[in-house]
Amino acid sequence: MSRLRSWIGVVAACTLLALLFASQALIYYANAGNRISSWRIIVPALVDWYLWAALTPLIVRIARRWPLVSARSLAVHVPASVAIAVLKLAMRAGIGRLARPLQTMGLGSLLLGQLHLNLIAYWVIAGLTHAFDYYRKYRDRELRASQLEARLAQAQLEALRVQLHPHFLFNTLHAISALVRKDPDGAERTIAELSDLLRMTLDNVGRETLPVKDELEFVDRYLSIQQTRFGSRLMVRRDVDARALDALVPTQILQPLVENAIWHGIAPRASGGAIAIAVKRRNGWLTLQVRDDGPGLPAGGASAVSYGVGLTNTRARLHELYGAEASLRLTNADGGGLIAEITLPA
Repeated sequence: MSRLRSWIGVVAACTLLALLFASQALIYYANAGNRISSWRIIVPALVDWYLWAALTPLIVRIARRWPLVSARSLAVHVPASVAIAVLKLAMRAGIGRLARPLQTMGLGSLLLGQLHLNLIAYWVIAGLTHAFDYYRKYRDRELRASQLEARLAQAQLEALRVQLHPHFLFNTLHAISALVRKDPDGAERTIAELSDLLRMTLDNVGRETLPVKDELEFVDRYLSIQQTRFGSRLMVRRDVDARALDALVPTQILQPLVENAIWHGIAPRASGGAIAIAVKRRNGWLTLQVRDDGPGLPAGGASAVSYGVGLTNTRARLHELYGAEASLRLTNADGGGLIAEITLPA
């Protein structure tokens, strides 16, 4: 259906141009005092432009295969424009020999008198093709940007939901109340960290990306509060490449991985466990890894995992921002535990 609409549009445009040029010729003849049948002007003009309509798919294909952005493309388009212009004039001369009412000059005379105009027609069609394609790509980018904005807002709201979850707040406040008498400074510090975490979440609303160092600061606040709850049951190790600190990553991309490691790898075990966060930059790629020492993946592997909202949104945002260049993988670690790893261009 799309191709049919495009073809109808091309034919309609060529019809309009034919009538426009024919009307100009009719006005010229009338002003010169020459009486001539309108159809003797209109029909040949329609034939000329319908030939261009027939050749348009070929020109469009060439224009899309070799975009007009380099000298190499010009090396293709210059001979192609000459060849197609000559082909069009040869077709017009052939039609003139076959249909008496459409008789015209011979091919040699047509080449001398109309080649330059037909060359212009080729370049106009090729230029319009590029203009249309760039416009379509622009609209596609706008659509992807709006979808990304929606997913970003959803992820930020989800982060707020997790942080404001009654169970989370209850346990955090319970831990704070237990510290009030034993460790007033610790209680005050935890309240400040909870406030900072919520403030950072609100400050990042609308930001698609931020430096790795800012993302790690956000995760540190989150982990600090979790360590208040779990105490010695939660150990955290970090291995961060200094060259990666200024690289840009999607906002709040690590927190869902850390949250997943805590609730599935640490919380169910009375003895707790450890989380290792690693950030590496190598050969133009950035790797963000969160590892826990919990039970790991079920027997069915990653395909048997039911992704929650956090991981689902994380994977979708990576796809929107980087396409096939980015990935989120869940694998079992050697010696036990789960590795959640994000790879994306640095």
